[in-house]
Amino acid sequence: MAALNGAATDMKSTFRRVYSTLKSELLQDPAFDFTDDSRQWVDRMLEYNVPGGKLNRGLSVIDSYKLLQEGRELPEDEIFLACALGWCIEWFQAYFLVLDDIMDNSHTRRGQPCWFRMPEVGIIAVNDGIILRNHISRILRRHFREKPYYVDLLDLFNEVEFQTASGQMIDLITTHEGQKDLSKYTIPVHHRIVQYKTAYYSFYLPVACALLMAGENLDKHIDVKNILIEMGTYFQVQDDYLDCFGDPEVIGKIGTDIEDFKCSWLVVKALELANEEQKKLLHECYGKPDPILVAKVKELYNALNLQGVFAEYESKSYEKLISSIEAHPSKAVQAVLKSFLEKIYKRQK
Repeated sequence: MAALNGAATDMKSTFRRVYSTLKSELLQDPAFDFTDDSRQWVDRMLEYNVPGGKLNRGLSVIDSYKLLQEGRELPEDEIFLACALGWCIEWFQAYFLVLDDIMDNSHTRRGQPCWFRMPEVGIIAVNDGIILRNHISRILRRHFREKPYYVDLLDLFNEVEFQTASGQMIDLITTHEGQKDLSKYTIPVHHRIVQYKTAYYSFYLPVACALLMAGENLDKHIDVKNILIEMGTYFQVQDDYLDCFGDPEVIGKIGTDIEDFKCSWLVVKALELANEEQKKLLHECYGKPDPILVAKVKELYNALNLQGVFAEYESKSYEKLISSIEAHPSKAVQAVLKSFLEKIYKRQK
């Protein structure tokens, strides 16, 4: 834990150093008698799946905890614990992504082949996902067992895991089961999928971890949860928008929501605004890999001015979120929520 604090310390490099410590502990976990092969497997699996993303969720725990401390200089042990909780969320993300990619039969993730696509991995990735989930419990047990909020942390991760898996289930049975049926796609369905599949673990979980570390009772912060879920929904609508209208050079990928028959906010809005002829075109063209049909859907989106519709949605969402945040009695909590909103408002990627 040496030199975790200090004015010149870059938080991201501090965060990455804590990852190395946690990984080393997990590879020496006394609950399992590792062979050389199994230790090498877990080491490689972790390196491939856990630290490769943008790390926004994990870093948000530290940012939020600092803001809740209202300028107090944080001791090294608190920075370490905040980083450890941040990494638990990154492990959580890796666990779901490894399994999601199998369910979606995806090919790439973060610019490299999905873990299960690696020749020697295949379906072993299912068990790797389970190991990733168990690592969270191991980290929490090792570093938080003596904390008064330990049981609340366990409960929080269990609750959010259930919500995320349930959101994934709604997504899968809506978009993958049976015949492709666009009539299932409505704003309430989209909202429910997003709320459970993304918003709880991406937005609420980091702040809830910081609140627990700060000695807060989560039952007294239902309003904070509701604001963060609303923010998570707004974030996903942005994601859906950028998938079609974003610059692939900026967002780092070519969007495929149209081809993949995704329950995207854009198609839901298009169905809401389209006349009968336009709806017929959507039903015929949406969810097909043919570039000509994809182009027809995009033409229809432009004809319906979905870029303008999104701009209006973004503006109204921002105003509503700001007024909800400013109604909160705690200035420190307001600062946490505003920092989240600033990171995502009008983002381009």
